[in-house]
Amino acid sequence: MLALFLGDSDLPKLILKKIKKNKIKYLIIDLSKKQIYKKDKFSYYFSIGQFGKIINTLKENKCKTAIFAGQINRPNLSKLKFDIKGLLYLPKLIKASKLGDAEILKKIIFILKKEKIKVISSLFYNTELALKTGIYTKVFPNTNDLKSIRFGIKKLYKLNPNNHTQGLIVDNKKIIATESRKGTKQMILDIKKKEIINPILIKFPKKKQDLRIDLPTIGLATLKDCKKSNIKGIVLKSMKNIFLDKKKSINFANKNKIFIISI
Repeated sequence: MLALFLGDSDLPKLILKKIKKNKIKYLIIDLSKKQIYKKDKFSYYFSIGQFGKIINTLKENKCKTAIFAGQINRPNLSKLKFDIKGLLYLPKLIKASKLGDAEILKKIIFILKKEKIKVISSLFYNTELALKTGIYTKVFPNTNDLKSIRFGIKKLYKLNPNNHTQGLIVDNKKIIATESRKGTKQMILDIKKKEIINPILIKFPKKKQDLRIDLPTIGLATLKDCKKSNIKGIVLKSMKNIFLDKKKSINFANKNKIFIISI
């Protein structure tokens, strides 16, 4: 039995669709804000603090593997109700919460490992959502673009591995913007009024990121935001990004002369 810890966004829905298509036995731990999976007969809803109930449910259903997918918002630990096992892990969760959302998920993965439940990549059943190395558009980056891209990647990897930055925008070997807690969308829209000639979006996992969770994600909405801010290209990490609406996104990029490359 496969345990699916599902939050918000389109990715969990695509994963669930593939799981059902392959007739894999599953259960859902619904971590979305509005319990969007409550109509699924194999869905359960618990707060993050109810570790005892979560673990017991997984073990009763003989779950050996788990997948995390979607946006799982940082819980307000002061308002959560904890069961006995939740209280046992509370100090570790408090410490992790100070380092960011991804660290909380890592701590949960650690707890599941102690309970002999293995967490696998969110792309395990959906490898089609990632891009292999290559150029996916009719538009190609020029020599100056490639220099900016190499510069941007080096700078991205020098950022604090524990912060939330998965992306930045470069222009002529200068960092124009870095991703904040507000996310990629806001970063892209924030440069709209700036006088920038050749902005390029680089969206990579953090250097020490756990690639089973929280993979950088883009889709058609990202491309539309890029058009608004005159971004001329998007750079992704080969097989380490989630690319939603792939066909529509590439068509949109071609029509608007935006290049998409995976390195």
